[in-house]
Amino acid sequence: MANNLRFQVVEEAFKKRALDVPVPEERPSEYFGKYVFNKQKMFSYLPSDIYEKMIDVIDNGARLDRSIADAVADGMKKWAMEMGVTHYTHWFQPLTEGTAEKHDAFVEHDGKGGMIETFSGKLLVQQEPDASSFPNGGIRNTFEARGYSAWDPTSPVFIIDDTLCIPTIFIAYTGEALDYKAPLLRALHAVGKAAKEVCQYFYDDVTKVQVNLGWEQEYFLVDEGLYSARPDLVMTGRTLMGHESAKNQQMDDHYFGTIPDRVQAFMKDLEIQALELAIPVKTRHNEVAPNQFELAPVFEECNLAVDHNMLLMSLMKKVARNHGFRVLLHEKPFDGINGSGKHNNWSLSADNGVLLHAPGKTPEENLRFVTFIVETLMAVYRHNGLLKASIMSATNAHRLGGNEAPPAIISSFLGTQLTELLDHIEQSDKNELFNLKGKQGMEIDIPQIPDIIVDNTDRNRTSPFAFTGNRFEFRAPGSTANCASAMIALNAAMAEALNSFKERVDKKISEYSENSENSESTAKIHAILEVLKEDIKTCKPVRFDGNGYSEEWVKEAAQRGLDVEKSCPVIFERYLDESSVQMFESTKVMNHKELEARNEVKWETYVKTVQIEARVLGDLAMNHIIPVATHYQSQLIKNVQGMKDIFPLEKAERLSIRNMKLIEEIAERTEKIEQLVEELTDARKVANRIENIHERAIVYHDTVEPHMEAIRYEADKLELIVEDGLWTLPKYRELLFIR
Repeated sequence: MANNLRFQVVEEAFKKRALDVPVPEERPSEYFGKYVFNKQKMFSYLPSDIYEKMIDVIDNGARLDRSIADAVADGMKKWAMEMGVTHYTHWFQPLTEGTAEKHDAFVEHDGKGGMIETFSGKLLVQQEPDASSFPNGGIRNTFEARGYSAWDPTSPVFIIDDTLCIPTIFIAYTGEALDYKAPLLRALHAVGKAAKEVCQYFYDDVTKVQVNLGWEQEYFLVDEGLYSARPDLVMTGRTLMGHESAKNQQMDDHYFGTIPDRVQAFMKDLEIQALELAIPVKTRHNEVAPNQFELAPVFEECNLAVDHNMLLMSLMKKVARNHGFRVLLHEKPFDGINGSGKHNNWSLSADNGVLLHAPGKTPEENLRFVTFIVETLMAVYRHNGLLKASIMSATNAHRLGGNEAPPAIISSFLGTQLTELLDHIEQSDKNELFNLKGKQGMEIDIPQIPDIIVDNTDRNRTSPFAFTGNRFEFRAPGSTANCASAMIALNAAMAEALNSFKERVDKKISEYSENSENSESTAKIHAILEVLKEDIKTCKPVRFDGNGYSEEWVKEAAQRGLDVEKSCPVIFERYLDESSVQMFESTKVMNHKELEARNEVKWETYVKTVQIEARVLGDLAMNHIIPVATHYQSQLIKNVQGMKDIFPLEKAERLSIRNMKLIEEIAERTEKIEQLVEELTDARKVANRIENIHERAIVYHDTVEPHMEAIRYEADKLELIVEDGLWTLPKYRELLFIR
């Protein structure tokens, strides 16, 4: 036993103690944004006229004048070098769910045999990183491999170690987007413009509408030694086998519990470094599953929030290793317990300070509130299949539909009060304004406890898209995903819904205005209410307040016309539906070529993910599970033979009954595993011969994955049989409880 690697790494993990994290002497508000070239730094390092032009670009969407780029680059370089920076990079988000960077030094020949530090506007604004090996879905051929990165001035430049990181988009030589940021910026522009025009029905002073995003990042921590002793965790991010621990999350004692000292030290270190990068982290707590935790920031403008989430995921991995941990961002690293999501809290706000999804204080403001609620529902209803495709992946598919994760059917929970209001508007034969109840007080029969203020809606943990008082919580995105994928689809769909709403309202206003008895205000209110009634009726199928896990809901959802498909590769097809293509093209977010390319990437990524998992599982089964099981079987056989040597035959057989059963069960299960691994390999070979990547992905889903589940079942049964001291892979009871 002492030589067993598993026991050694468990013992080392037990010896780990929390690191002493040096805490800055300043308050967080004082070191917030220390390594970010924010507006305050711009004011200090840029000429006043250049600063004003940059603020106009950032706040008002003015076109960036390349003539000011040299001055901006000079100010950035001066600040960066004062901070010890020696390199710069264009930081972008390719279609890999990660980020990319190529570092260049601030050096050029001085013409005299020496070097000088230099950084020009040309290098700031645009580069050609090539980066031809990133997924592109056929947009770039090997002989046409140019790719350009271009500065996004709306997301501040920041410093990591000795490198100045410049957020950029990444596009092909022919102009198509090769990343997440470019279509996200287009979607945000489209919905901002559409929302502003609808807003002007209610407010004369609105000139801009912003999309807000507050993400909630869930994750697991595992001791680094235990992680390294699990090839499946190292290679795939999840355990491909492993029997449930006798105790996991049944008692709910980890949820919101006291944070372990080592984890607290990691969180403190992470928060300090995140705040220095202006990531406004606010909330931390234990999640439901053991070793599972959550971090959430204050909401931000959507583009910046996406950048911050991508930066944070990279930072988490780095900080965790300094504390002897590995971060698991996989949506379902452990079977039988909660997976990890990344809830996207999404809302719209106008530049007059109004949250468009929040109830108002007057009937007119409540009409605005209902308008944006209903048009959001219209967007979700029309494109529920597309929204599901935007969050679907080979990894997230394991999480959806259980353990508090929403099902793979996109519906929206509104709560009783809002549901009753929409029903009232739909059924009313009058075009009248209405009032909404605010938050109500709940008296608690304990004198020392003040009244509790109750929200207008409850929460539904099974709803993928739930209204939570002044925003919608899109609960379906997975923990490893780039939020931009969901935000591109949602904001483009919302832009389409608002554009359609305005077009129909304007037409009805014109019709009502022809009647001289109607004032301009009356015509507008009547027109808005008429269109709302139509839309409330149309989008009603997407409203669901019940149990999303029930089989009855699956049948009912199908009858309502909602997308109930569960096959990941088939779900991706929604991107190429006629309605999806029309929506993306009409809002100028993506063209047909870009959509086809992204689907190629999605199918290819799916195939590669399952392919890697299948190969790792096959290796583990043949090189770990079977040898360990047969070794134990040999020990049992020797025991049975020894019994016969020292006991009378009848007694020896009676005493050996249990061991004989184990010997037989091990033989049957190892034989079954060998057969399944062979079938798994054959299934992969058949799938790999299919040239069409779409068809290959479907075959991987339909024929390869089922074999993997069957192998896992047999391996997990053997784990319960084989002597604990022989089993070399760390078990769930060791992986899931930080010491």
